[in-house]
Amino acid sequence: MGVSTVFIILLFILDQWIKHTVVATIALGGTHTVVSGLLSLTYIRNDGAAWSMLAGQQWLFIIISLAALVVMIWFFIHYRHNWQYELGIAFMIAGTLGNFYDRLVNGFVVDMFQLDFINFPIFNFADSCLTIGVIWIMIVLFLEDQGEKHA
Repeated sequence: MGVSTVFIILLFILDQWIKHTVVATIALGGTHTVVSGLLSLTYIRNDGAAWSMLAGQQWLFIIISLAALVVMIWFFIHYRHNWQYELGIAFMIAGTLGNFYDRLVNGFVVDMFQLDFINFPIFNFADSCLTIGVIWIMIVLFLEDQGEKHA
């Protein structure tokens, strides 16, 4: 088992631990301020996507997640010798697995991070992993493109 695979497993475990802790310590709909005016933990159950789009369509999210995982695993294997791509894809796989697991086991995703300074959907650690992975891959692609233009 490679380092990136262990990294995926650790991110998945951290995601599930955070969700479990929130469920065990905050009442559904309850809020706990972490940094006043900046970040709160608000326990909600999301059976949709961002802004609760397509709420109740778990079968659709499960199919999309499975398809995305197949594609990401293919890229993960294909780029296993390029740490930059491998790292970004590892974040995306971990995030997808975290929310996929929730949908299969619970029928919803546990969300908790609320940005108090902006009107933004409440999200979870798995969502953050997905976002970090996508941004990381975009930066890598941009830098590669810039390198090719200068070569």
